[in-house]
Amino acid sequence: MIPISILDLVRIRQGSDARNALDHARDLALHAEGWNYRRFWMAEHHNMRGIASAATSVAIAHVAAGTSTIRVGAGGVMLPNHAPLVIAEQFGTLAALFPGRIDLGLGRAPGTDQITTRALRRDPASAESFPQDVLELQAFLAPAEPDQRIVAVPGHGSKVPLWILGSSTFGSRLAAEFGLPYAFASHFAPDSLEMALQLYRAQFKPSEQQAKPHAMVGINIIAADTDAEARRLATTQQMSFTDMHRGVRGLSKPPIDDIETYWSPLEKAQASHMLACSIIGSPETVREGLERFLLRTGADELMIVSDIFDHKARLHSYEIIADVARGVEPIPMSI
Repeated sequence: MIPISILDLVRIRQGSDARNALDHARDLALHAEGWNYRRFWMAEHHNMRGIASAATSVAIAHVAAGTSTIRVGAGGVMLPNHAPLVIAEQFGTLAALFPGRIDLGLGRAPGTDQITTRALRRDPASAESFPQDVLELQAFLAPAEPDQRIVAVPGHGSKVPLWILGSSTFGSRLAAEFGLPYAFASHFAPDSLEMALQLYRAQFKPSEQQAKPHAMVGINIIAADTDAEARRLATTQQMSFTDMHRGVRGLSKPPIDDIETYWSPLEKAQASHMLACSIIGSPETVREGLERFLLRTGADELMIVSDIFDHKARLHSYEIIADVARGVEPIPMSI
């Protein structure tokens, strides 16, 4: 079985609120645990009315407290927004509360716009120090040296697993150099997928954390009992991406019967390009799509986004995906 995990956007729906979104995330994680998903990740986004996971470590604690075995983590924390010591303390605390279950994925994008970056009191140029910040964070999570003057408490000695996230070859090269697992954001930025994976595998250097490369690849999957129903459910995500191109970051919208009435031809092309790594359909359609995607990427693990408005329909989608994945094997990719 191909290992599968979930990236939850913690969408705030029209007619609902942030508490509801966070409780739905927790409920989804509990169900996913029973369906043998490996991880449940949330991402840091700021100044977005439709996403409730800005305080990512707090959201992780909420979800982890409602589950017992599934790994819960950040996919990811945008490290340029934070001092590495603070992140080491936050995730060290999470590791103390939920031992053996916390992941820490790291990105170098701000996760927001430039105005909000200034509101975060961060220098936009801080992304340039991302490699050094990763090493600093890794050192804070390692066992403290006897003469170490600054110690993350909690955090030191926790060795919370680090992941490098990316949507370009920069992240793949860095993950390979540091010997860390790599997650590629092809669920919204598919352009460099094959090249990034190729470079990561070819340049990987074994480390204490990771003996061999491990590539997790993001993909959108909207599953339902029929292709037609899945296509209808997928319009929620398609409208979100259309709105993003319009400069509108609103709440998640209920699906519509005909997406062609919502977007222009240009908007359709833009959104469809960003959502190119998507599978939409019935169980059989999902199975065929998964097999093609694994043949294309050789992914060691899939990080699945099923961005559906109705919570019950979203649960059903993830259950279908889990059922299908049980019969789909990884396809090793030669370097």
